[in-house]
Amino acid sequence: MMDTLTSTRSAAAAVGRRREIRQQATRAVLQALGRSLLTFALTVVVVVVLWVGAIELFGISSFVAKGPADVWAYLVTDDDAGEHRALLRSELGVSLVDAFIGFVAGLVVALLGATAFRLSKGVEHALMPVAMLLRSVPLIAMAPLIILVFGRDVATVAVVAGIVVLFPALVNIVFGLHSASPQVLDVVTVYGGSSWTALRKVALPSSAPSFFAAVRISVPGALTGALLAEWLATGDGLGSTIQTAYSQVQFSLVWSAVVVVTAVSLVLYNVVQVVESIVLSRMGMADRQGS
Repeated sequence: MMDTLTSTRSAAAAVGRRREIRQQATRAVLQALGRSLLTFALTVVVVVVLWVGAIELFGISSFVAKGPADVWAYLVTDDDAGEHRALLRSELGVSLVDAFIGFVAGLVVALLGATAFRLSKGVEHALMPVAMLLRSVPLIAMAPLIILVFGRDVATVAVVAGIVVLFPALVNIVFGLHSASPQVLDVVTVYGGSSWTALRKVALPSSAPSFFAAVRISVPGALTGALLAEWLATGDGLGSTIQTAYSQVQFSLVWSAVVVVTAVSLVLYNVVQVVESIVLSRMGMADRQGS
């Protein structure tokens, strides 16, 4: 009888703990969504104020500089607004695919490199200075060599956007892997666990906040890299559209394309932030978010 009562209480306590965890996760998600929406709104307001203020302060000609009202008219109220939106939507789709390719390529290489650094101090000491040296070389200076080697197709997009993503992601993930608790790592070692077991069971879960920080940084970086590759190499996407519009003095198209890219970057950044909150709250690491 006592065993049955004890089992019932244990089951009820377990159910209560699971309910509490779910409630905490829900609160964390709602808070993250609220913060993301507030941040997005404030960012839009600040950007618009700076945009209008810079045009007025420097007295830039309305022929060159287009304000929010001009962009709104170009995309919404003009007679040809539908055609303008269709053009930007089509080219944005190409740029997003290019950015995704670079994002995946750079993040995968960064994760594999950080894992190798965590498993071998010798590899880290040998390759990290090389990575930082390469990071100091301006990408625009490397672009001709990249184009020469990989041609003017999707491979160049992957390399250019991947380079933009790689180095910040590598540094963040390496930091996260090294932040694992030494005491917990010692416990794994005492019980006969290998370095790979310690990495898989302790270091990788502990690095989740740093990993998501790397993803947040990488999303707009990948889009920037894709635009650069399109501008210099492939001739597709918004990067090429901006270059062509500038050379043809279509400044309304230039400004509208920049606004679209900026808005998409902000949206993607906030989406990653919400996903981060969901994952970390379910891992019980919501208090470490943003670290």
